[in-house]
Formats: sequence, C-alpha cells, structure tokens
Amino acid sequence: MSDVLLDIRDLRVRYGAIEAVKGIDLHVNAGERVTLIGANGAGKTSTLKALAGLLPMASGDIRFDGHSIRAVPAHRLPRQGVSLVPEGRGIFARMSVLENLQAGAYLRRDREQVDEDMEGLFEHFPRLRERLGQSAGLLSGGEQQMLALARALLSRPRLLILDEPSMGLAPIMVEKIFAVIDAVCQAGMTLLLVEQNARLALQVTDRAYVMDSGRIHLTGNSAALLDDPGIREAYLGE
Repeated sequence: MSDVLLDIRDLRVRYGAIEAVKGIDLHVNAGERVTLIGANGAGKTSTLKALAGLLPMASGDIRFDGHSIRAVPAHRLPRQGVSLVPEGRGIFARMSVLENLQAGAYLRRDREQVDEDMEGLFEHFPRLRERLGQSAGLLSGGEQQMLALARALLSRPRLLILDEPSMGLAPIMVEKIFAVIDAVCQAGMTLLLVEQNARLALQVTDRAYVMDSGRIHLTGNSAALLDDPGIREAYLGE
C-alpha cells in the first residue's frame, strides 16, 4: 500500500490562545487502517474535526487524493469521498431511522444500488430494519451508533473517519460494531480511527500514531506498539 490517500502536514488548531494541535504530520495510505491514540485532551478529536471541516485550521494543509481540502466546507466533504462518524454519533434525533439512512445517500443518484447497499447493511444491523419508521432519538445508544455508521457507509466513502465509536456501549455492542468495521475494511475501505479503548484500536488497525499534548510522539505498526512495554503502561493500564 504505497498510495497516500490522506496527507496532513503541519496541522495546527487553536481555541483562542490555546493551541490544541501543535503542528502534526499524519498520513493514511489507500486501503490502510490507521488509529490515533492518546489520553483525553491530547488533541485527537480536534485533529479529526479539522480534517472534517468542523474546526478552522490555524495553519498547515490537508490533502486528500493529492488535492488540498483545507478550504472545503464540511457539507461538501462527502462529495470528495470523506465521511465522519463523530463522537456522540450526530444522528438526526427527530427524523426517522429511514430518513437518517436516506440522508447518508443524498448525494447518490444510483437509487437501485442505494437500496442494495441498504439491504446489505440490514444484514449487519437487522435492528435498524425493525425500527425504520421509528424516531432515531428513541433508539438505544448502541442502535444509534449502528445508525450513524450505516448512514456514513451509505455515502460510499473512500475514507471513513470514526471518532470514539465504542464510547458508552456495552461490550457485546462494541463487538458488533467493530465486526462491521472489519468487514467494510476487508472490502477495501480506508479507515482513520480515534478510539478510547487503545487496546481495541491497536488490535483492529495496521498502523498507529500516539498523540500527547497536541503533538505526535510516536508512530509505528499497531501490533508492535501493542507489545511495547511503554505503550502498555501508559495507555493500556498495565
């Protein structure tokens, strides 16, 4: 995998006088699974929000498939092939499950293929089919995460960005969500993951960046980092 799909250079993000992200470099190759791990407040979510156009960049550049997306507004990124499942899921609570799913595919014109894709997602998430007419805000936390992931996948992204997908979920639901993530990645999806469960994040990805106080302090093969005593002590509670 030598083709760089996402290339972040010298990214800086500020909240007023506070610099949350301090000039990081990060790249993701096409077809690769990459995770960004670190303690709370390390700057991980700020990085993803800047990437997704939800936070202004103080400096730096973000290139996707060779083209700068620094000035691309958030609502136009799905057209570029970038889809974010944000922390907190970001579902449309007053809309039905079906309407949320349709929103994920709103840019697509291949309606028959959209229907096929939706059926495929129902194979993974049968509970969504059972609740198609229900208001999304009435779903459980796990069901809302299913919906957020399914909605993102219906845009057929080239890069799927996940911010804390396991947060607040029961272990059995985490297992289900990550089984689907693994399946779509096996089919060729490129993944950038931020996940509070560092062990899980390292187990399901190819490569990792370790972030601390707004900077990248370490990068390497996920399996090797999982065996690193320093990483195990600092992030895995061992």
